[in-house]
Amino acid sequence: MHNSLTFTDLLDDAALLSLEHQVHLEEVLGGHSWQVDLQQPRFDFACVTRTITCTAFHLLGSAAPGPGTWLWAWANPSGFPEAVVAASARLRDFGLQYGIQELASAEVPFSALPGAPTEAHLAAGLLTEAAKAVTGRWTSYNGDAGGGTRAAFLVEHPDFRLPPPEPARVMRVIQQALAGLRLTDHRRALHSYAVKRGLGADFSGEQGRITGPGFEAVVEFDGYGRVAGIKAGLSAPHGG
Repeated sequence: MHNSLTFTDLLDDAALLSLEHQVHLEEVLGGHSWQVDLQQPRFDFACVTRTITCTAFHLLGSAAPGPGTWLWAWANPSGFPEAVVAASARLRDFGLQYGIQELASAEVPFSALPGAPTEAHLAAGLLTEAAKAVTGRWTSYNGDAGGGTRAAFLVEHPDFRLPPPEPARVMRVIQQALAGLRLTDHRRALHSYAVKRGLGADFSGEQGRITGPGFEAVVEFDGYGRVAGIKAGLSAPHGG
């Protein structure tokens, strides 16, 4: 990471891998309720057939619709345990190091975020995405904290880890991201996903090439650096 790193860069870096983790989380949880005790600390998901107790969780902050601001957990006057807010403090330090005010400021107006969201869950989602790119923890949960306020967490459990990459799933993630996510730099977002997912990534020329077990995808970019088309196909495994 370099000194010209921006908040928008972090969003692109996180976008696709975060999407895949959130889809996987939905598959694991199904219908559920959740409960958190910040003092104990403990975070549980009560699913249809079992309860999943997170092996670790991290409170990032909360988005309140009244003032229209996000408050980082490290700056919350409620005085949460250090273990619960340590990740948010790390993000503050990272923001100070790279001059990213969205991470360094205790309180962030919704209007200062990309797209100027007006809804709390959307604002919380943006800060959470950036947090993932910095912390390397990819599964999040955005819950109702009462009064319209949304609390954002990073949650950890072995069942939340992704399975090995598989051709159809990888292409589905790419297509869903291109159709539904706000990506600023398509090349950066796709390259970041491929590298972080353990796939082959060659974006040195005008095209981008992503390779993995049994598949290859060639990405064409237009004059604005946006994806103009993708040609994907199955390939024979090495040694097959």
